[in-house]
Amino acid sequence: MYLAFKEIKKEKLRYGLIVFMIFLISYLIFILSGLAFGLASENTQAIYAWQTRKVVLNQNSNISLSQSLLTKQDIPNKLSTNEALVGQTPLVIKNKKKATISAQFVGIKASQYIYKNLVITSGRKAKSKNEVVVSQILKNKGYKLGDKLTLNGSTDKYKIVGFTKNAMINIAPIIYGNLATWRKLRSVNNEIVASGIISKKSDFKVNSKNVKTYSVKTFVNKLPGYSAQNLTFGLMIGFLFIISLIIVAVFLYILTMQKLPNFAVMRAQGIPSKTLIGFTVSQSFILVLFASLLALVLMELTVLTLPAAVPMQFSPTIAIAGLLGMLIMGVIGSLIPVRSILKVDPTMAIGG
Repeated sequence: MYLAFKEIKKEKLRYGLIVFMIFLISYLIFILSGLAFGLASENTQAIYAWQTRKVVLNQNSNISLSQSLLTKQDIPNKLSTNEALVGQTPLVIKNKKKATISAQFVGIKASQYIYKNLVITSGRKAKSKNEVVVSQILKNKGYKLGDKLTLNGSTDKYKIVGFTKNAMINIAPIIYGNLATWRKLRSVNNEIVASGIISKKSDFKVNSKNVKTYSVKTFVNKLPGYSAQNLTFGLMIGFLFIISLIIVAVFLYILTMQKLPNFAVMRAQGIPSKTLIGFTVSQSFILVLFASLLALVLMELTVLTLPAAVPMQFSPTIAIAGLLGMLIMGVIGSLIPVRSILKVDPTMAIGG
Protein backbone atom coordinates (compact mmCIF):
# COMPACT_ATOMS: atom_id res chain seq x y z
CA MET A 1 0.00 0.00 0.00
CA TYR A 2 2.89 2.37 0.83
CA LEU A 3 4.56 1.80 -2.56
CA ALA A 4 1.22 2.32 -4.32
CA PHE A 5 0.66 5.69 -2.60
CA LYS A 6 4.23 6.76 -3.28
CA GLU A 7 4.07 6.04 -7.02
CA ILE A 8 0.63 7.67 -7.43
CA LYS A 9 1.97 10.77 -5.68
CA LYS A 10 5.01 10.83 -7.97
CA GLU A 11 3.10 10.28 -11.23
CA LYS A 12 0.18 12.65 -10.59
CA LEU A 13 -0.71 13.37 -14.23
CA ARG A 14 -0.61 9.74 -15.36
CA TYR A 15 -2.73 8.43 -12.54
CA GLY A 16 -4.91 11.53 -12.55
CA LEU A 17 -6.04 10.66 -16.09
CA ILE A 18 -6.88 7.11 -14.99
CA VAL A 19 -8.86 8.43 -12.03
CA PHE A 20 -10.70 10.85 -14.33
CA MET A 21 -11.76 8.05 -16.69
CA ILE A 22 -12.97 5.83 -13.84
CA PHE A 23 -14.70 8.85 -12.26
CA LEU A 24 -16.72 9.50 -15.44
CA ILE A 25 -17.83 5.87 -15.68
CA SER A 26 -18.73 5.72 -11.96
CA TYR A 27 -20.73 8.93 -12.22
CA LEU A 28 -22.63 7.61 -15.25
CA ILE A 29 -23.36 4.34 -13.41
CA PHE A 30 -24.77 6.27 -10.43
CA ILE A 31 -26.87 8.50 -12.72
CA LEU A 32 -28.35 5.54 -14.62
CA SER A 33 -28.98 3.60 -11.41
CA GLY A 34 -30.79 6.56 -9.86
CA LEU A 35 -32.92 7.04 -12.97
CA ALA A 36 -33.70 3.32 -13.22
CA PHE A 37 -34.89 3.12 -9.61
CA GLY A 38 -36.73 6.44 -9.93
CA LEU A 39 -38.69 5.34 -12.98
CA ALA A 40 -39.38 1.94 -11.44
CA SER A 41 -40.70 3.69 -8.34
CA GLU A 42 -43.07 5.84 -10.40
CA ASN A 43 -44.49 2.64 -11.84
CA THR A 44 -44.95 0.81 -8.55
CA GLN A 45 -45.04 3.44 -5.79
CA ALA A 46 -48.71 3.03 -4.91
CA ILE A 47 -48.63 -0.77 -5.28
CA TYR A 48 -46.02 -1.10 -2.56
CA ALA A 49 -47.65 1.64 -0.46
CA TRP A 50 -50.74 -0.60 -0.42
CA GLN A 51 -48.54 -3.42 0.99
CA THR A 52 -49.69 -5.56 -1.93
CA ARG A 53 -48.94 -9.30 -1.78
CA LYS A 54 -51.75 -10.64 -4.00
CA VAL A 55 -53.88 -9.09 -6.76
CA VAL A 56 -57.18 -10.55 -7.96
CA LEU A 57 -58.21 -9.58 -11.50
CA ASN A 58 -60.58 -10.66 -14.23
CA GLN A 59 -58.91 -13.59 -15.98
CA ASN A 60 -59.26 -11.84 -19.37
CA SER A 61 -57.61 -8.59 -18.26
CA ASN A 62 -54.07 -9.50 -19.37
CA ILE A 63 -52.95 -8.86 -15.76
CA SER A 64 -53.87 -5.17 -16.06
CA LEU A 65 -55.74 -3.48 -13.23
CA SER A 66 -57.11 -0.72 -15.46
CA GLN A 67 -58.49 -3.27 -17.97
CA SER A 68 -60.05 -5.56 -15.36
CA LEU A 69 -63.69 -5.50 -14.26
CA LEU A 70 -65.08 -7.55 -11.37
CA THR A 71 -68.79 -8.11 -10.81
CA LYS A 72 -70.59 -8.76 -7.53
CA GLN A 73 -70.48 -12.49 -8.30
CA ASP A 74 -66.68 -12.42 -8.70
CA ILE A 75 -65.83 -11.30 -5.18
CA PRO A 76 -66.27 -13.03 -1.81
CA ASN A 77 -69.31 -12.09 0.27
CA LYS A 78 -67.04 -10.67 2.93
CA LEU A 79 -63.46 -9.40 2.67
CA SER A 80 -61.16 -9.35 5.68
CA THR A 81 -59.32 -6.30 6.99
CA ASN A 82 -56.36 -7.34 4.82
CA GLU A 83 -58.20 -6.89 1.52
CA ALA A 84 -59.49 -3.86 -0.36
CA LEU A 85 -61.44 -3.27 -3.55
CA VAL A 86 -59.76 -0.96 -6.06
CA GLY A 87 -61.06 0.59 -9.25
CA GLN A 88 -58.50 2.09 -11.64
CA THR A 89 -58.94 4.10 -14.84
CA PRO A 90 -56.74 6.59 -16.71
CA LEU A 91 -58.02 10.14 -17.04
CA VAL A 92 -57.08 13.73 -17.81
CA ILE A 93 -57.24 16.39 -15.08
CA LYS A 94 -58.30 19.87 -16.13
CA ASN A 95 -58.43 23.17 -14.31
CA LYS A 96 -58.81 26.52 -16.07
CA LYS A 97 -55.87 28.08 -14.23
CA LYS A 98 -53.59 25.04 -14.00
CA ALA A 99 -51.75 22.68 -16.32
CA THR A 100 -53.67 19.77 -17.83
CA ILE A 101 -52.29 16.49 -16.41
CA SER A 102 -52.66 12.83 -17.36
CA ALA A 103 -53.36 10.79 -14.23
CA GLN A 104 -54.85 7.57 -12.88
CA PHE A 105 -58.11 7.63 -10.92
CA VAL A 106 -58.22 5.04 -8.14
CA GLY A 107 -61.56 4.34 -6.49
CA ILE A 108 -61.44 2.92 -2.96
CA LYS A 109 -63.84 2.22 -0.06
CA ALA A 110 -63.68 4.22 3.16
CA SER A 111 -64.25 1.08 5.24
CA GLN A 112 -61.21 -0.75 3.83
CA TYR A 113 -57.52 -0.61 4.68
CA ILE A 114 -56.17 1.35 1.68
CA TYR A 115 -58.37 4.33 2.56
CA LYS A 116 -57.58 3.99 6.27
CA ASN A 117 -53.82 3.81 5.64
CA LEU A 118 -53.61 6.80 3.29
CA VAL A 119 -50.85 9.11 4.51
CA ILE A 120 -52.17 12.65 4.16
CA THR A 121 -49.40 15.27 3.86
CA SER A 122 -51.85 18.19 3.96
CA GLY A 123 -55.63 18.55 4.15
CA ARG A 124 -57.81 15.54 4.96
CA LYS A 125 -59.25 12.36 3.44
CA ALA A 126 -62.15 12.51 0.99
CA LYS A 127 -65.55 12.00 2.62
CA SER A 128 -68.08 12.70 -0.14
CA LYS A 129 -68.39 11.63 -3.78
CA ASN A 130 -67.21 15.01 -5.14
CA GLU A 131 -64.06 15.13 -2.99
CA VAL A 132 -60.69 13.69 -3.99
CA VAL A 133 -57.26 13.20 -2.46
CA VAL A 134 -54.47 13.68 -4.98
CA SER A 135 -50.79 12.85 -5.34
CA GLN A 136 -48.22 15.25 -3.93
CA ILE A 137 -46.99 15.56 -7.54
CA LEU A 138 -49.98 17.79 -8.33
CA LYS A 139 -49.01 20.13 -5.50
CA ASN A 140 -45.59 20.48 -7.12
CA LYS A 141 -47.36 21.45 -10.35
CA GLY A 142 -49.26 24.30 -8.70
CA TYR A 143 -52.49 22.64 -7.53
CA LYS A 144 -53.67 23.45 -4.00
CA LEU A 145 -56.33 22.51 -1.48
CA GLY A 146 -59.79 23.65 -2.55
CA ASP A 147 -59.05 23.59 -6.29
CA LYS A 148 -61.89 22.23 -8.42
CA LEU A 149 -61.04 19.64 -11.07
CA THR A 150 -62.86 18.30 -14.10
CA LEU A 151 -62.01 14.71 -15.00
CA ASN A 152 -62.05 13.45 -18.61
CA GLY A 153 -63.97 16.50 -19.79
CA SER A 154 -66.95 15.81 -17.52
CA THR A 155 -69.03 18.76 -16.34
CA ASP A 156 -68.83 17.47 -12.75
CA LYS A 157 -66.41 19.26 -10.44
CA TYR A 158 -64.23 17.44 -7.90
CA LYS A 159 -62.67 19.31 -5.01
CA ILE A 160 -59.13 18.61 -3.80
CA VAL A 161 -59.39 18.10 -0.03
CA GLY A 162 -56.02 16.45 0.58
CA PHE A 163 -52.59 15.57 -0.76
CA THR A 164 -50.92 12.20 -0.21
CA LYS A 165 -47.44 10.80 -0.77
CA ASN A 166 -46.40 7.57 -2.53
CA ALA A 167 -49.26 8.00 -5.00
CA MET A 168 -47.86 7.12 -8.42
CA ILE A 169 -48.74 4.18 -10.65
CA ASN A 170 -47.94 3.52 -14.32
CA ILE A 171 -45.72 6.65 -14.22
CA ALA A 172 -48.76 8.84 -13.50
CA PRO A 173 -50.06 10.59 -10.38
CA ILE A 174 -53.06 9.08 -8.61
CA ILE A 175 -56.39 10.74 -7.86
CA TYR A 176 -58.10 8.91 -4.99
CA GLY A 177 -61.89 8.98 -4.89
CA ASN A 178 -64.71 6.54 -4.17
CA LEU A 179 -65.80 3.55 -6.23
CA ALA A 180 -69.05 5.21 -7.28
CA THR A 181 -67.05 7.98 -8.98
CA TRP A 182 -64.82 5.35 -10.60
CA ARG A 183 -67.88 3.57 -12.04
CA LYS A 184 -69.09 6.86 -13.48
CA LEU A 185 -65.74 7.64 -15.07
CA ARG A 186 -65.43 4.08 -16.35
CA SER A 187 -69.03 4.19 -17.71
CA VAL A 188 -70.09 0.91 -16.09
CA ASN A 189 -73.25 -0.05 -14.18
CA ASN A 190 -73.67 -0.94 -10.52
CA GLU A 191 -73.16 -4.64 -11.24
CA ILE A 192 -69.48 -3.85 -11.68
CA VAL A 193 -67.86 -3.62 -8.25
CA ALA A 194 -64.19 -2.85 -8.90
CA SER A 195 -61.17 -3.42 -11.12
CA GLY A 196 -59.55 -5.80 -8.68
CA ILE A 197 -58.93 -6.90 -5.11
CA ILE A 198 -55.67 -5.97 -3.39
CA SER A 199 -54.55 -8.17 -0.50
CA LYS A 200 -51.82 -7.83 2.13
CA LYS A 201 -51.88 -11.60 2.66
CA SER A 202 -49.64 -13.84 0.55
CA ASP A 203 -52.06 -16.78 0.84
CA PHE A 204 -55.19 -14.89 -0.28
CA LYS A 205 -57.13 -16.45 -3.16
CA VAL A 206 -60.59 -16.13 -4.70
CA ASN A 207 -62.28 -19.24 -6.03
CA SER A 208 -64.23 -18.03 -9.03
CA LYS A 209 -64.06 -19.12 -12.66
CA ASN A 210 -63.99 -15.51 -13.93
CA VAL A 211 -61.05 -14.27 -11.85
CA LYS A 212 -57.43 -15.14 -11.28
CA THR A 213 -55.09 -14.38 -8.39
CA TYR A 214 -51.57 -13.08 -9.08
CA SER A 215 -48.52 -12.45 -6.93
CA VAL A 216 -47.33 -8.87 -6.67
CA LYS A 217 -44.18 -9.79 -8.62
CA THR A 218 -46.19 -11.13 -11.56
CA PHE A 219 -48.51 -8.12 -11.45
CA VAL A 220 -45.66 -5.59 -11.35
CA ASN A 221 -43.73 -7.27 -14.16
CA LYS A 222 -46.79 -6.93 -16.41
CA LEU A 223 -47.05 -3.18 -15.90
CA PRO A 224 -46.68 -1.43 -19.31
CA GLY A 225 -42.99 -1.02 -20.13
CA TYR A 226 -41.80 -1.95 -16.64
CA SER A 227 -39.77 -5.07 -17.49
CA ALA A 228 -38.36 -3.63 -20.74
CA GLN A 229 -37.34 -0.45 -18.95
CA ASN A 230 -35.55 -2.30 -16.14
CA LEU A 231 -33.84 -4.66 -18.59
CA THR A 232 -32.59 -1.73 -20.68
CA PHE A 233 -31.14 0.10 -17.70
CA GLY A 234 -29.70 -3.13 -16.31
CA LEU A 235 -27.86 -3.87 -19.56
CA MET A 236 -26.52 -0.32 -19.76
CA ILE A 237 -25.23 -0.44 -16.19
CA GLY A 238 -23.76 -3.91 -16.73
CA PHE A 239 -21.88 -2.77 -19.85
CA LEU A 240 -20.52 0.23 -17.95
CA PHE A 241 -19.14 -2.08 -15.26
CA ILE A 242 -17.48 -4.18 -17.98
CA ILE A 243 -16.05 -1.04 -19.60
CA SER A 244 -14.63 0.05 -16.24
CA LEU A 245 -13.02 -3.39 -15.87
CA ILE A 246 -11.44 -3.11 -19.32
CA ILE A 247 -10.15 0.42 -18.68
CA VAL A 248 -8.53 -0.54 -15.37
CA ALA A 249 -7.03 -3.71 -16.87
CA VAL A 250 -5.63 -1.96 -19.96
CA PHE A 251 -4.09 0.95 -18.05
CA LEU A 252 -2.55 -1.30 -15.42
CA TYR A 253 -1.24 -3.71 -18.03
CA ILE A 254 0.48 -0.88 -19.91
CA LEU A 255 1.91 0.51 -16.68
CA THR A 256 3.07 -2.96 -15.65
CA MET A 257 4.89 -3.46 -18.98
CA GLN A 258 6.61 -0.11 -18.51
CA LYS A 259 7.67 -1.04 -14.99
CA LEU A 260 8.97 -4.55 -15.72
CA PRO A 261 12.63 -3.44 -15.48
CA ASN A 262 11.88 -1.90 -12.07
CA PHE A 263 10.11 -5.09 -10.97
CA ALA A 264 13.15 -7.08 -12.14
CA VAL A 265 15.41 -4.96 -9.90
CA MET A 266 13.06 -5.47 -6.97
CA ARG A 267 12.97 -9.22 -7.60
CA ALA A 268 16.79 -9.27 -7.75
CA GLN A 269 16.78 -7.54 -4.35
CA GLY A 270 14.77 -10.43 -2.96
CA ILE A 271 11.32 -8.83 -2.90
CA PRO A 272 8.81 -11.67 -3.41
CA SER A 273 6.30 -11.70 -6.28
CA LYS A 274 3.33 -11.54 -3.88
CA THR A 275 4.55 -8.11 -2.70
CA LEU A 276 4.62 -6.84 -6.28
CA ILE A 277 1.17 -8.29 -6.92
CA GLY A 278 -0.12 -6.68 -3.72
CA PHE A 279 1.37 -3.39 -4.91
CA THR A 280 -0.52 -3.59 -8.23
CA VAL A 281 -3.83 -4.62 -6.63
CA SER A 282 -3.67 -1.97 -3.90
CA GLN A 283 -2.81 0.66 -6.50
CA SER A 284 -5.91 -0.25 -8.49
CA PHE A 285 -8.03 -0.30 -5.32
CA ILE A 286 -6.88 3.21 -4.34
CA LEU A 287 -7.52 4.65 -7.82
CA VAL A 288 -11.01 3.15 -8.15
CA LEU A 289 -11.99 4.05 -4.58
CA PHE A 290 -10.90 7.66 -4.98
CA ALA A 291 -12.62 8.02 -8.38
CA SER A 292 -15.84 6.40 -7.14
CA LEU A 293 -15.98 8.59 -4.02
CA LEU A 294 -15.58 11.68 -6.20
CA ALA A 295 -18.43 10.41 -8.40
CA LEU A 296 -20.60 9.89 -5.29
CA VAL A 297 -19.99 13.46 -4.14
CA LEU A 298 -20.90 14.84 -7.57
CA MET A 299 -23.95 12.58 -7.68
CA GLU A 300 -25.22 13.95 -4.35
CA LEU A 301 -24.79 17.50 -5.68
CA THR A 302 -26.59 16.51 -8.89
CA VAL A 303 -29.57 15.13 -6.95
CA LEU A 304 -29.84 18.39 -4.99
CA THR A 305 -29.88 20.52 -8.15
CA LEU A 306 -32.20 18.40 -10.31
CA PRO A 307 -35.80 19.63 -10.72
CA ALA A 308 -38.54 17.64 -8.99
CA ALA A 309 -39.88 16.50 -12.37
CA VAL A 310 -36.80 14.31 -12.93
CA PRO A 311 -37.54 10.79 -11.60
CA MET A 312 -34.26 10.40 -9.74
CA GLN A 313 -34.11 8.11 -6.71
CA PHE A 314 -30.61 7.83 -5.27
CA SER A 315 -30.46 5.91 -2.01
CA PRO A 316 -27.60 4.66 0.23
CA THR A 317 -28.27 1.16 -1.10
CA ILE A 318 -27.62 2.27 -4.69
CA ALA A 319 -24.50 4.18 -3.60
CA ILE A 320 -23.05 1.20 -1.71
CA ALA A 321 -23.89 -1.27 -4.50
CA GLY A 322 -22.32 0.97 -7.14
CA LEU A 323 -19.21 1.58 -5.05
CA LEU A 324 -18.72 -2.13 -4.30
CA GLY A 325 -19.31 -3.00 -7.95
CA MET A 326 -16.62 -0.55 -9.08
CA LEU A 327 -14.15 -1.82 -6.46
CA ILE A 328 -14.72 -5.43 -7.51
CA MET A 329 -14.18 -4.51 -11.17
CA GLY A 330 -11.01 -2.63 -10.19
CA VAL A 331 -9.56 -5.56 -8.27
CA ILE A 332 -10.41 -8.01 -11.07
CA GLY A 333 -8.85 -5.66 -13.61
CA SER A 334 -5.67 -5.41 -11.54
CA LEU A 335 -5.27 -9.20 -11.57
CA ILE A 336 -4.93 -9.33 -15.36
CA PRO A 337 -1.28 -8.07 -15.39
CA VAL A 338 -0.37 -10.53 -12.59
CA ARG A 339 0.93 -13.15 -15.04
CA SER A 340 3.46 -10.66 -16.42
CA ILE A 341 4.63 -9.83 -12.90
CA LEU A 342 5.03 -13.52 -12.02
CA LYS A 343 7.15 -14.06 -15.15
CA VAL A 344 9.56 -11.22 -14.34
CA ASP A 345 13.15 -12.47 -14.64
CA PRO A 346 15.51 -10.98 -12.02
CA THR A 347 18.40 -11.33 -14.49
CA MET A 348 16.87 -8.39 -16.46
CA ALA A 349 18.22 -6.15 -13.69
CA ILE A 350 21.81 -7.09 -14.55
CA GLY A 351 21.31 -7.26 -18.29
CA GLY A 352 21.20 -11.09 -18.40
